[in-house]
Amino acid sequence: MDWVFLSELAINGALTGLLYSLFAIGLVLVYKASSVPNLAQGGLTMVGAYVVLALARDLGMPLWLAIPLAAVVMFGLGFGIERVALRRLAGRPVVMILMLTLGLDIFLRGTTLAISGGTSRSMELGVSYEPLLLGDIFISRIHLVGAGVALALFVAFIVFFRTRTGIKLRAIADDYMASWSVGISVERGVGLSWALASVVAVAAGVIWGEIQGVDQALSLLLLKGLTVAVLGGLDSILGAIVAGIILGVIENVGAEFLDPLVGGGSRELIVAAVLILTVMIRPHGLFGRHDIERV
Repeated sequence: MDWVFLSELAINGALTGLLYSLFAIGLVLVYKASSVPNLAQGGLTMVGAYVVLALARDLGMPLWLAIPLAAVVMFGLGFGIERVALRRLAGRPVVMILMLTLGLDIFLRGTTLAISGGTSRSMELGVSYEPLLLGDIFISRIHLVGAGVALALFVAFIVFFRTRTGIKLRAIADDYMASWSVGISVERGVGLSWALASVVAVAAGVIWGEIQGVDQALSLLLLKGLTVAVLGGLDSILGAIVAGIILGVIENVGAEFLDPLVGGGSRELIVAAVLILTVMIRPHGLFGRHDIERV
């Protein structure tokens, strides 16, 4: 066995897994405040990428300005989604809210397809495609950059959830009624969680848009992000990072051995198997609370 090649697969798999964590972090942020998985995170990621392209290409802004402006736009969109759609379902069964987020994802995909067409567009961040050499191991530069972004967001949100606002969001997730009784604005807290998840979607959209282009396929990465979130625990930011690394390594190394046997396409099979086994064996995930209620 070529241990150098195996190490290369594991390292690049871990970096790819951290990119999946960008989706998972958005899912965790919404779940921590509302206890509902956000199935629209894939659509929000795609919209975030298109907003960056619109500002950078259509309006001629430099990327260093277009990306933070897109984050501001998506922050407002996240708040708007909660105010217009989700707030009307307050007190309704969780499954209804879950279906709403799924419908929202389909709506966002259809809207962007109607406006921009189905042609894939490159983000063109300027990151070199020349691999970085670590001894005899080749490492993708854009994956390394994306992994750095994921870790930076992880640190930022760990700090955020120790602030007064972050503690309020955690209180809302624990008990809506108790939060209302002590004067915490539950609606504003849930809206903030959606706004922050939408900002994270911009980061995911920019990185993945550089890797595979900006088109409808970006939203389909939600399945891998959801698998990471479930594996790590739907209410755990740390779990989103650790589980991303685990899934990325398993997927990349496993596909290398399984693809020759099944004729390709084993990556999706591995991800689906991890998701199913996690729900069956450890439904609260690696770091999630044991009293998490699964839908």
